[in-house]
Amino acid sequence: MFIVFGKKAFYAIFALLLVLTAATVSLLLPPEAVETSVSAPTGKTGGAVAADGSKESDMNLAIARRLDALLVFLGEETRMTRTEDISIHDASASTLREKKRSDLENRVGLVNSTQGAILVSIHQNSLPSSKQTHGAQVFYGKKEGSAEVANAVQLALNQTVNAGNEKTEKAIDASIFLMKNVTAPAILIECGFLSNENETALLKSGEYQQRLAVVIASGLLQQ
Repeated sequence: MFIVFGKKAFYAIFALLLVLTAATVSLLLPPEAVETSVSAPTGKTGGAVAADGSKESDMNLAIARRLDALLVFLGEETRMTRTEDISIHDASASTLREKKRSDLENRVGLVNSTQGAILVSIHQNSLPSSKQTHGAQVFYGKKEGSAEVANAVQLALNQTVNAGNEKTEKAIDASIFLMKNVTAPAILIECGFLSNENETALLKSGEYQQRLAVVIASGLLQQ
């Protein structure tokens, strides 16, 4: 049983403490299917790698775990596509190509089987040709509601971790398999640039990972 008043008050206090916008916070949200992987979730077959050897897949999972725990604490129902650094491909997949395809198809299946879901896909960016580029940016899928979710999360990021380096949410490339095949509103968050040494250090920090999780959650809850 939900105590509606208590939840509304909690969300309002939560948003105020984060010094974010005064937008009305939703009382009840649909389940979040929290997507944490890159195309090759084990980190052995793809994904960005920082100059110091830090893997994107490790940071994705760390941030997603923190986001998942926070959303659960706030009373939301969540589903993680993975909770450890493994691929979720079918046992019948043998080649690397088959495993990657199967892994993505299974992620799509998980999201599409979650009624009323919002997909939140956690990633890291890299631009070796411009090592000063930094900051978090949100991309959104084609399904109705995706752009609105992306805008709320981008605004939260811009008011906190991106202060002075604000970015604009963008529609994601139509070729991204996961985003074009899910039936739920979907966003993909590039939390930072592993090609930027200073930002890589932040992204490896548990304190910064927690800050990202809090900011992303606050954006989701202001829908």
